Amino acid sequence: MRTVVVVPLTVACAIFLQNVSSTALGTALPAVAASLDEPVLRLHLAITGYLLSLAVFLPASGWIADRFGARLVFQTAIGIFSLGSLLCGLATTFEGLLAARVLQGFGGAMMVPVGRLILVRSVPKHELVKAWVLMTVPAQVGPVVGPLIGGALTTYVSWHWIFWFNLPVGILGIALAAAFFQDVREEVRRPFDPAGFVLSGIGLAALLFGIDAWTTETMPQGMALLAIALGAVAGTLYVFHARRAAHAIIDLRLLKIQTFRVSIVAGALSRIGAGSLPFLLPLLLQAGFGYSPLQSGLVTFASAAGALGMRGLVAKVLRRTGFRPVLIWSALVGGLSIAACAMFAQSTPVTVMVTVLFLGGVVRALQFTSVNALAFADVSSSEMSHATSFSSMVQQLSLSMGVAVAALVLHHSKGDSGSIPPGSFSLAFLVVGAAAASSILLYRTLPAHAGEELAGRLTKRGERG
Repeated sequence: MRTVVVVPLTVACAIFLQNVSSTALGTALPAVAASLDEPVLRLHLAITGYLLSLAVFLPASGWIADRFGARLVFQTAIGIFSLGSLLCGLATTFEGLLAARVLQGFGGAMMVPVGRLILVRSVPKHELVKAWVLMTVPAQVGPVVGPLIGGALTTYVSWHWIFWFNLPVGILGIALAAAFFQDVREEVRRPFDPAGFVLSGIGLAALLFGIDAWTTETMPQGMALLAIALGAVAGTLYVFHARRAAHAIIDLRLLKIQTFRVSIVAGALSRIGAGSLPFLLPLLLQAGFGYSPLQSGLVTFASAAGALGMRGLVAKVLRRTGFRPVLIWSALVGGLSIAACAMFAQSTPVTVMVTVLFLGGVVRALQFTSVNALAFADVSSSEMSHATSFSSMVQQLSLSMGVAVAALVLHHSKGDSGSIPPGSFSLAFLVVGAAAASSILLYRTLPAHAGEELAGRLTKRGERG
């Protein structure tokens, strides 16, 4: 029981650190720019630099954990992330801040996937859903409370405390890992794949950089598209490389496992919808309806409240119904809850918006906890390290794609004055909501018994309970 509670909560510290740090900085960028005497658009590179570092090192996280031991790597990763946070707060120049953010990205690339690896190797499969609930709720809450924390610290203290806020959480995570984590690692160590590391690093970094530049318009659109094309070419070359390599750094053979494949692909479609909300909602409420950042944050917090409210029910629902019905219905209702935001208008009562967002948070907590756990239902112990890094990589890309799709719709709907018509937000919500709902088509291909051991629907004799 201690493992089922302490391990996921410790990993949750790492996820919370990463999510809050990323989202809080966006709120504080104007204050940081003024403090460092830099243009706001240039300061956006502090966010991009973190994403690029994350993308380059994410694929190697599984191999590093197997080589040096997951507990040591997890503690080191939190330490590196915390050191980067300290240096970010101490930065007095743009260059210093950017270097510290790159260091944070290196730590973050190992922190979350290695934490998940420890979780799936430490917790029995029939207890994995309960453990995953404890781990993922902070992940869903972090992007919502991040802007609130960032706005409050920037307003009432200073922007430096956005980064220093991470230090006590990081120290707690290191201490808990030292006390309760097993030093899980694979006995048979696979050789490193340098060619795959280079190709995947270039591909992922170029894709994320191009998507970010395209959506934020921090560079000419042609250059952004060129970066995306470079990423696509490097990714294609990696696929050819992985087919021949005996120990590819991103093991594409995992996609032959149906539960893993459906979790990865359908989960990516769902995250396109979920990833767009932290971008679309504050923009609609602030630029469209004239809400203050604090008012906007309080409304969008309803989604996090819904996720918290679902925490104790996920395992019970899965045990009663199984994965397939839960994923089909949660994908449908989750997609509709996103599309329902298209109806928000200046005259819409706050209670209506809060209700829609709360219900959406409930359903997405159920969906993402389920689909994340299902990914490891049929993955062997020897494949776990590759599976966790693969899963983390796709999640990061799909969340970025959510912002890109929403921004693309808004960009092509701008008026001559550069303003965004209210109808453009409605169209964006409908598009990303449809993307999220389309995951139903993949969830329907799952067999009725998929993940039954995880759901606790098998008796000790292996029969359905």
